[in-house]
Amino acid sequence: MASTRAVDLERIRRAAVADDDVVRETPVLSSRTISERVGATVALKAENLQRTGSFKLRGALAKISALDARSAAAGVVAGSAGNHGQAVAYAARARGIACEVFMPLSAPNQKIDACAEFGATVRLVGANVDETLTAAQARAREAGMTFVHPFDDRDVVAGQGGVGLELARQVGDLSLIVVPVGGGGLVSGVAIAAKSMRPGIRVVGVQVDRCAPVPDSLAHGRPVEFAGGGPTIADGIAVKRPGALTLELMREWVDEVVVVPEDTVAEAMVLLLERAKLVVEGAGAVGVAALLGGQVRPAPTGTTAVVLSGGNVDPGVLSLVARRHESQAGRRLVVLTRLPDRPGALAALLALIGEQSANLLDITHVREGIDLHVRESAVQLVLETRGPAHAAEVLAAIGDAGYETRTLA
Repeated sequence: MASTRAVDLERIRRAAVADDDVVRETPVLSSRTISERVGATVALKAENLQRTGSFKLRGALAKISALDARSAAAGVVAGSAGNHGQAVAYAARARGIACEVFMPLSAPNQKIDACAEFGATVRLVGANVDETLTAAQARAREAGMTFVHPFDDRDVVAGQGGVGLELARQVGDLSLIVVPVGGGGLVSGVAIAAKSMRPGIRVVGVQVDRCAPVPDSLAHGRPVEFAGGGPTIADGIAVKRPGALTLELMREWVDEVVVVPEDTVAEAMVLLLERAKLVVEGAGAVGVAALLGGQVRPAPTGTTAVVLSGGNVDPGVLSLVARRHESQAGRRLVVLTRLPDRPGALAALLALIGEQSANLLDITHVREGIDLHVRESAVQLVLETRGPAHAAEVLAAIGDAGYETRTLA
């Protein structure tokens, strides 16, 4: 069983001093929208604005800064599909040491390019992160380099604790901190720092239901691999098993770990984008999702701070999330309708839609897969409306004009 004495406030403070020349103190932003929705004062700790786009830089720097001269000269190795690899590459460049980052064969090109731009040698190995980590550890042993674990390392945890130090200094009436949980390094460091400085503060961790091993691991008293799974929008915290060290730290320092549904995370991302003007990845938005969904109750007095742990989201994913939200909110309408196959029929339909002040986003002719008369055609229309009431008016007008319609979204 790991010793929880491996990380304390003094170690966290030393790591913060060592990282001070590179790590950016991220802002705490008020959120009237979220505060009004949950009926309490909520603030957002914007680690998505950290260098490299996530909190991971803090832990990577702390680990690298703690190396002795011989270890630093040999260089470091990391295995990662995203934020951790970029952070280690950036930290290694900042300290002038060699770095190799192992990434899965399926890693996104933009993340591969980012690591390379930070000066790392990128090696694509393995079909998944587990295989990649195994290869990275083997390389570290073979070459005498230091393997930088993404979370289960006392220096890494101490570095992440800088978030807690800053929060305790930035928010005078801090009562509750809500933190995303993957392997447990961030929530452990934040809890140790904040609660050592102010024992009355509560810290709650949040996982997504597609990958939530921590509650079972805490119940069993040992790291337990998550049995379920599947793709998740919160891939940055999709860690199948917490670390031995971090599990014990969470047991001692974290008040509770809750689980949120996948769908609520996407809605939290859109809310942060629309109302707070912040680009936050799925893993970084789980805390907001937990507040909005009721899995976490905000502090009745004082401020509830939510850590937005990262903002490295693929633009295509962000577009899909925003489009899904528009459909659910009734502002995006997809309609399939039949038309007589004669000149001017489509123009007449589009003129009708224009009269209803609906905006045509896309149109597709459909001639396969549905039962059409030989003198008919069909079109799929994607329309932008003002909301559910307006969408209903548009559909009614199309139906009243004699068009048979089928709503697809």
